Amino acid sequence: MALEQANQPIKSAVASKLPAPTEAPRVSPFSDDVPFQLGKSKFDLSTYSGRVLHFFNVIDPRTLFTSDSELKNAQALLTAYKSGWLPSGIGNKELWEAQKTVQSMVHPDTGDTIPMPFRMSGYVPFGSPIVAGLLLPNPTLGSIIFWQWLNQSHNACVNYCNRNATKPTSTSQFVQGYLGAVTAAVGVAVGINQMIARAKGISPATRSVLQKFVPFPAVCTANVLNVFLMRRQELKTGVEVYDKSLRVVGVSKVAAYDAIKDTALTRIVLPAPIYTIPPIIMATLERTSLFKRFPRSYLPVNASLGALIFALALPLAIGLFPQESTIPRHKLEKEIQDATTDELLYYNKGL
Repeated sequence: MALEQANQPIKSAVASKLPAPTEAPRVSPFSDDVPFQLGKSKFDLSTYSGRVLHFFNVIDPRTLFTSDSELKNAQALLTAYKSGWLPSGIGNKELWEAQKTVQSMVHPDTGDTIPMPFRMSGYVPFGSPIVAGLLLPNPTLGSIIFWQWLNQSHNACVNYCNRNATKPTSTSQFVQGYLGAVTAAVGVAVGINQMIARAKGISPATRSVLQKFVPFPAVCTANVLNVFLMRRQELKTGVEVYDKSLRVVGVSKVAAYDAIKDTALTRIVLPAPIYTIPPIIMATLERTSLFKRFPRSYLPVNASLGALIFALALPLAIGLFPQESTIPRHKLEKEIQDATTDELLYYNKGL
C-alpha cells in the first residue's frame, strides 16, 4: 500500500539523486541493507513464513504512539522518494520505517487517517479486553450478549476502516453483514450456553469447563456468516483474474468461490487458539495449590493469556493464504481458458 497523493520534488543543497529501483538481493529482511521498494514488503510474501513476518510487522503496536508530526515527516520522505530526490543521510532503514508508519495510519485508497482503535496495529491492544470479556468464567446471559455484541461491533469497525475503497460496498451490505454477525454470535453463544446449563448428568465442574469453550463456535459462526453476507455479490459477478503481466484475462465466479472459501477458513483459524487454549490452560491452573491460595489471580492471568495468544494467532492466521492467490487455468470458466495460454493465473483473495 502506497500513499496515493500528488507529490512535488524536494530539491536542496543536501539532496541526492536516487538510483533507479533494483531487484532486492537476498539479504535478511531484518537487515538495514534491504533495498527499499515503494509499496512492497521487506518480506517474501510467496512463503508462509514471509507472510507471517510481514503481518507481525503490520500489527506492530508501537506505531500507535506515532505523533501527527512524525506521520507528516514520513509522508514527506515518501514524497521525496517518489519524486526522485532524498535528503542526504537517508537510507533504506529510514525509508522502510517511513512506509511502515504511513501504511499503519493512513488508508491507502482514501488517504484518510484511520482511527487508532480500528487500525490493524490497534486490533490486538483494543481487542484484547474484549477477548478477556468473552473468556470470563460463568458468564450471565447479559454478559454473553454484551461481549458478543461488542466483539462483532469492533470487528465491523476494523473491517470498514480497512476496506478496499476502490470498489465501494453499499451501506446496506455493511449493515446486513454486521447485523448477521451479531445475531449469529449472540444466538449461538446463548443457545449453547443454555443447552449446557440444562443438560442432565453433567457435574458442575464439567459444566463450568464446557461453558468456557462457548465463545469459539459463536465467534466462528459469526465470522463465516459475515464473510458470506459482505461478499456474496462476488459469487454472482465473479472477481477479476489476471496473468503474470497484470493483464486482466476475465472475471471468474470460480475464483470468487475460492477467495471467499479461503477467507472464511482464515476467520475460523484465527479464533481457534484464542478461545480454546486459554480455557485449557486455566482449567489446569485452577487445580494447582497456587491458584487455590490466590483465586483473584484468575482474571488477570486469563486476560493475559488471551492477549498473548491473540497477538500470536493474528499474523499466523492472516498469513495462511497469500493475498495474491493463484489458480490453475483448467479450473476456470471456458471463456477464460480460451483467453490465455498461461497455465497459472492470479486474483486478489481479500482479507
